[in-house]
Amino acid sequence: MLQRIMITGYKPHELGIFNDKHPGIAIIKKTLEDRLRILIDEGLEWVIISGQQGVESWGADVVLMLKKEFPHVKYAVITPFLEQEKNWQEPKKEKYQSLVAQADFVTSVTKKPYEAPWQFIEKDKFIIQNTDGLLLVYDEENEGSPKYIKRLAEKYMETHDYTLLMITAYDLQIIAEEMQQQDW
Repeated sequence: MLQRIMITGYKPHELGIFNDKHPGIAIIKKTLEDRLRILIDEGLEWVIISGQQGVESWGADVVLMLKKEFPHVKYAVITPFLEQEKNWQEPKKEKYQSLVAQADFVTSVTKKPYEAPWQFIEKDKFIIQNTDGLLLVYDEENEGSPKYIKRLAEKYMETHDYTLLMITAYDLQIIAEEMQQQDW
């Protein structure tokens, strides 16, 4: 049973998404919602994100929406370093701060500002070691940044009971078609 999972995946620019009105966001959110509903029915209690823009922040939006229906579900923001949003544009900073403010738990793995890429690796290791599974939006054809956490999770799975759940381009296509039929 998965009680604690991390949601992660692509950053918006990796998907060609450059504004909040992009139709792909609704498809990703609906796919995440469908998966989370199943996991909640099976006993999911915590959803963890690291606060990255894209799949993680959209996942947090979905969790906040589901919390109205399932108030026992909690979510945490575990960042790689302090002031992660420091150099982000203002609207993105505000969205991030709102997600952090609504989280049930917030911490930073390294407890210091950005120093080097090792902080991202440490964050991924920490979250994997402290969750039961990873819900990853990922397409083998377009690896991008999620490939690193996928590799870490697969390595961890060699010696630990850990679950890697993937949302693929095919899964997103199915949801897109369902949503399109509902609009008809």
